[in-house]
Amino acid sequence: MRLYLLALNPTDSVSEGFLPAAARLGLDVTVLTEQPESHRRAHPDLEVLECDVRDFRAVITRIATHHRPDAVFTNSDHLQTQAALAAEYFGLPAKDWRAALRAKDKAHLRRHLALTGADTVRSAELPAGQDPSVLLGADVPYPCVVKPREGVASEDVVLVHDSDELLLRCKEIQARRPEAALVVEEFLAGELYTLETLGDGSVRHVLGGFHTELSPPPYFIEERLTFVPAHPEPVVRQILAQLDALGVGFGACHTEFVVHEGRARIIEVNYRAIGDQCDLLLAQLLDIPLFEHILRTHLGEPLPADLGARTDGAARLEYPCADTAGTLRSAPGPVDLETDGVRLTYRPLREIGERHELHHTNRDYLGVLRATGTDQATVDRVVADFLAAQRWEIAP
Repeated sequence: MRLYLLALNPTDSVSEGFLPAAARLGLDVTVLTEQPESHRRAHPDLEVLECDVRDFRAVITRIATHHRPDAVFTNSDHLQTQAALAAEYFGLPAKDWRAALRAKDKAHLRRHLALTGADTVRSAELPAGQDPSVLLGADVPYPCVVKPREGVASEDVVLVHDSDELLLRCKEIQARRPEAALVVEEFLAGELYTLETLGDGSVRHVLGGFHTELSPPPYFIEERLTFVPAHPEPVVRQILAQLDALGVGFGACHTEFVVHEGRARIIEVNYRAIGDQCDLLLAQLLDIPLFEHILRTHLGEPLPADLGARTDGAARLEYPCADTAGTLRSAPGPVDLETDGVRLTYRPLREIGERHELHHTNRDYLGVLRATGTDQATVDRVVADFLAAQRWEIAP
């Protein structure tokens, strides 16, 4: 059976999660990408074909002129609609491309949730190239959040408090990415969480989620995530109802939301598995073949009624971040250890000698620390002790 995997740059989710899972399932994998050399270096034994994967027509043509597909899949935020359209063209199991588009396009998401009565967030859209001053008459209260309409990883997401700041931030983002449309929406108060789900179109499993701690305003860098085995049932019910309104329910989905005074409201829907190595931790913590399950749904196989997931897990992820631009002079290397029943894995995300600007996004991450155990207090202590013993030095 042949799996076509659409990708941009190589990611840990694909390299350490989906490709090993595909091998265990005995699948022949063809990677379609606009960055073929990067994938050939990362996976020299894999078939990699160059393709304009952002264009669903190019994807369909590339597949149609190669081997017959059994599944078309992507874990990229940017390529969900294209993969869904290509899979539908070949009559294969797929996400509804409309739902994929609603999830990716934050303006569509807000409009659709309001239209269906699921939730209304006051927002306005600024088309690419348009003068931000048109936003001054919009019905959006301060403080509000400015973000790219189709952005990811908190890039160019910023909190603003008045009209002058709104205009300034919009112009700054337009200068960096003139092709991007922007969305301005009211700031939703509350603690930030995630909900991780897996469905086959009929059965949907809730895998738990995370409590996310962010950097200080005005930016929204995810610095720490703590596993939440089960959110309160009323909260889960509210989020699932909003996902149903969007048409989201096939394959993996990573939903970010806030809870304030019992009300749960979606921040964004990422219609794919959670990233930044959280998916690798989740598979280990729940002790389930998570990546195989995701791929099987795209092969048309139903999910089991019971995934057999462990329920006694505790976990935490930490992302040491650069706080200045410069060259990384010293940093810890990869670490795998077990202490007091806590399994700890650290992976650097920058090479010694690399120079980076400060982005105020997850591109500022220096590394990722994953820790799992059965007692949250012990997990937290082991993580804190490990981080306190490490040093990251950045020279201007």
